Amino acid sequence: MHVEVCIIGGGAAGMFCASTAAKRGRRVVVLDHATTPGRKILISGGGRCNFTNRRVGPENFSSQNPHFCRSALARFTPDDFLRLVEARGIAYEERRHGQLFCVHSAKEIVALLVEACQDSGVELRWGVKVEAIVPDPTNAPGAAFRLTTSSGDITADRVVIATGGLPVPSLGATDFGLTWARRFGHRIVETAPALAPLLLPPHERVQLSGIAVDAEVASVSGPIFRENLLFTHGGISGPSVLQASSYWRPGEKLSIDLTPGHDVSVFLAAARGSKAQVGNQLGELLPKRLLQTRLPPALADKPCAQLAKADIAQISAALQNWEVHPDATGGWLKAEVMRGGVDTAELSSQTMESRRVPGLYFIGEVVDVTGWLGGFNFHWAWASGFAAGAAV
Repeated sequence: MHVEVCIIGGGAAGMFCASTAAKRGRRVVVLDHATTPGRKILISGGGRCNFTNRRVGPENFSSQNPHFCRSALARFTPDDFLRLVEARGIAYEERRHGQLFCVHSAKEIVALLVEACQDSGVELRWGVKVEAIVPDPTNAPGAAFRLTTSSGDITADRVVIATGGLPVPSLGATDFGLTWARRFGHRIVETAPALAPLLLPPHERVQLSGIAVDAEVASVSGPIFRENLLFTHGGISGPSVLQASSYWRPGEKLSIDLTPGHDVSVFLAAARGSKAQVGNQLGELLPKRLLQTRLPPALADKPCAQLAKADIAQISAALQNWEVHPDATGGWLKAEVMRGGVDTAELSSQTMESRRVPGLYFIGEVVDVTGWLGGFNFHWAWASGFAAGAAV
């Protein structure tokens, strides 16, 4: 079998790339070892798929080259994808921070992608394993690659690797894309679980599993994220922590402000005429169980009227500059995406084509571009898939 474009990986990036290329008249086949399409899409956003974000910009992505994503994002915007959603009559809703979700089901996004492929003539082949990718030894007309698969050999002018990252191995995630990138000589930026909960050493854990509070969380090198923080049995999670985890590195600390928007020093200074105990007064800002873990009893039980300036400073530091030292993330089972991947220095930012191997492309999560929580990683799938689909 000979095709002009062979795409390995039938997820969000792969199917979107396929339909984009096929609409240009290219003969396209998509190969995926999964037996059904879009398994990761189906579980995303609690089954509602946070398919993009109205506020997509380069600042919402991390990479060794933070400018790499600019070209693709400029050429395919959230409005572009929304037009596809609206044309199919998919009901959607906007939540906090510009996040866009399906009202009914993520199945609608999978159907959009599958039908776009079918309508444009893409051949979708599920349950097919790719065993090898080599330059075509037969020099077949126009063929640059020969792929050995579980259903026979395929020759192709162009090969696009869209196999995603390592999270959620139970859904079939593998290191296929990273392995073949290395075999073709590409450098891989160190990978790690991202958008993942963080585990704390035993002496830093607090027994508050299930309690959530509004908090600002920051890693040493990343931005400050203000969202809910959720206490878990082994550490901390919630949107603010998941966001910070993409920037956290082993051995680094996290800084947590448990009362964002409130200056504890000012709050307590204003209450120094009150006979109320500190713990009760601060109960207006935080759950009492949390206060019990952060403040020594001698301070929590002290009347506000008896607070010295040193007491107020100590309380403020405990609540607004709480430093924790995670010892690990929740791992690939708990991570939503992969950090790191194929080094963007070896790819064209306009087409996603390899600078080392002409005709070979990498798109989506396998590339060293990691989006924030909130639909940004799906949008990178659309934007990088569109860039490659317009070029292959």
